[in-house]
Amino acid sequence: MARVKTTPPPINFADPQYYFNRELSWLEFNHRVLHEALDPRTPLLERLKFAAIFSANLDEFFMVRVSTLMEQMNAQVNKLTPDGKSPKQQLEAISQRLRPLVSQQHRLFESELRPELAKQGVCLINYIDLGKEQRTYLQHYFEASVFPILTPLAIDPSHPFPHMSNLSLNLAVSVKDPVTEKEHFARVKVPTILPRFVTLPEALCTVDGKPCLWLGVPLEQVIAHNLGMLFPGMDVQEYGFFRITRDADLEVQEYEADDLLLAIEQELRKRRLGGFAVRLELQTNMPESLRHPLVEEFEITDQAVYEVDGILNLKDLFAFLALPLPQLKDEPWTATIPPRLKQVNDYETEAAFVNQEPIESIFAVIRQGDLLLHHPYESFTASVQRFIAQAAHDPKVLAIKMTLYRTSGDSPIVRSLIAAAENGKQVGVLVELKARFDEANNISWARRLESAGINVVYGVVGLKTHTKVVLVVRQEDEQLRRYVHIGTGNYNPKTAGLYTDLGLLSCREDLGADLTDLFNFLTGYSRQEVYRKLLVAPVNLRDRMIALIRREAENAKQGKVGHIIAKMNALVDPQIIQELYQASQAGVKIELIVRGMCCLRPGLPDISETISVISIVGRLLEHSRIFWFHNGGEEAVYLGSADWMPRNLDRRVEAITPVEDGKLVAKLKEILTISLSDNRHAWELQADGHYVQRQPAADDEVRDAQAILMAAAIAATQ
Repeated sequence: MARVKTTPPPINFADPQYYFNRELSWLEFNHRVLHEALDPRTPLLERLKFAAIFSANLDEFFMVRVSTLMEQMNAQVNKLTPDGKSPKQQLEAISQRLRPLVSQQHRLFESELRPELAKQGVCLINYIDLGKEQRTYLQHYFEASVFPILTPLAIDPSHPFPHMSNLSLNLAVSVKDPVTEKEHFARVKVPTILPRFVTLPEALCTVDGKPCLWLGVPLEQVIAHNLGMLFPGMDVQEYGFFRITRDADLEVQEYEADDLLLAIEQELRKRRLGGFAVRLELQTNMPESLRHPLVEEFEITDQAVYEVDGILNLKDLFAFLALPLPQLKDEPWTATIPPRLKQVNDYETEAAFVNQEPIESIFAVIRQGDLLLHHPYESFTASVQRFIAQAAHDPKVLAIKMTLYRTSGDSPIVRSLIAAAENGKQVGVLVELKARFDEANNISWARRLESAGINVVYGVVGLKTHTKVVLVVRQEDEQLRRYVHIGTGNYNPKTAGLYTDLGLLSCREDLGADLTDLFNFLTGYSRQEVYRKLLVAPVNLRDRMIALIRREAENAKQGKVGHIIAKMNALVDPQIIQELYQASQAGVKIELIVRGMCCLRPGLPDISETISVISIVGRLLEHSRIFWFHNGGEEAVYLGSADWMPRNLDRRVEAITPVEDGKLVAKLKEILTISLSDNRHAWELQADGHYVQRQPAADDEVRDAQAILMAAAIAATQ
């Protein structure tokens, strides 16, 4: 009797085993950041920088992500994540994974980086190791520059436990009244208005009789060794350093707010004080008599207490980057000017355009064909910034519309927009007030823009506007021509020198018409559901991405080539992950470059065998998003502002544009290929969730993708 062929049961892609937890995946990303500090191949001051970034990242993680989980747990919300974890289970897993990383960071600083700095003449030492003259100097410094600023706060029945601001560094102090012999608890806040590390004068820059280039002491130690002045007539018994982190996620009820700007301002006032405590950092040697009242008053569990063997708040290590020691830093990089823009001069006055458009204007260059920009390899100043500046002063330009998510403190782009309004142009700007931790800065810019007569809107109710787009409307002969910039990064000259981002300059009519429709949606009332070229969230982006993935799967099923390469910051969305799993089952080769969180599990038999994931963490922060599909040989390539995350696909306004010029498609493919070949800063995600850093074989050359792209940018100008 013939055996009946059975088909395997269908796979349940909702099964938690097929997903990594997003919070734990983020911790793995931050571990890769820390590894740059651990790596002896990284220049010494850059290692310090990465140690500081690790700390800064953790601050935000606790203020936003951990605080959300704690709120959910306290509210008894037991909704499970795609990987099957409750809020309580996630908090436990975070604590278990994070503690060894924090210990590793501080051990690195104390046992390796600090001694290495000393070898280079940069001596950060403890107060107790100072000589007599050095102590005398610091005592005078304390009396003159620190003591008048400090406010010791007693804690007793008439002085309730004070509110301690978010991310503040403090001293807990126990003092004894010699008359009553009663002990009292007090708190002293370390002022942030003063440098964290007190620099000694050149004449006193010696350790064990040997001169130093720089010598300093942590400010909190200077305060601690002069506590007697703050509590005269009392006996200082004990002291310890601590730092508190609070919930800082804004909760704005947009639908109930009559004025979104005022509502966010009110929430910012709350943030400055901070919400409930989410983390307490203590030095390991803090006496129990000081530790206990802190834990009790903050109503914090042992799980949220992190003991540190060393200096608290290593985020302040950023200060050392200001030292004039270029030999201990990365070689400086100067962005190149794209060859097609080399002849574009600074026509940034109206007088330059009086008679006719200069031949070398940026608009003339764009009319010759789409222009792809790759920052910081190519200059942001000479391209995007100049595009907006020339638009501001060109008499033929009638209107400028743009979105501002984040920009710099002294933004030349904002100055150009103000100049455009003063020159009589119609200027409309969407300022996203809900850009996390940039809200106050954006409120300030919004008010400046409004005072200049610019039409300012504050985003769309219920959505965060994350898209990076500019639309310039220009009168040319008898018609209007629209020029556009669509990018992956913020209009911020400072981050444009640190983040890898892409942008497209074009005057294609279809893109101009699409951006016109998009701005009408952002500033007015619109239910636009169809766009000519753009993939727009939350309208059609999710559906179009799924359709593109499915097309590759269908091609593979028909025996054709199925191939996807995608580069992004994060891959979290369960539906997209399921589509990628199904495409892999169909035989599609899928190569993913995901800098941060990745919840997809690669290399699972019968699930994701054809999927590989790498993460590149190097000198520059990888921020560009590129989506490449083989499409039967007719390559379909897109760039834009969205990651594959639910928030980007469903809760934000995003714009992704197709790139259709063959030369630009080839350039994007080259960027992806170079990134995939990296064996210096690339990490490969394993099926168990761990990352393994690539190492060049003994007979292989080192391929640093960022260094290769720098060299390519220089070569293109020669």
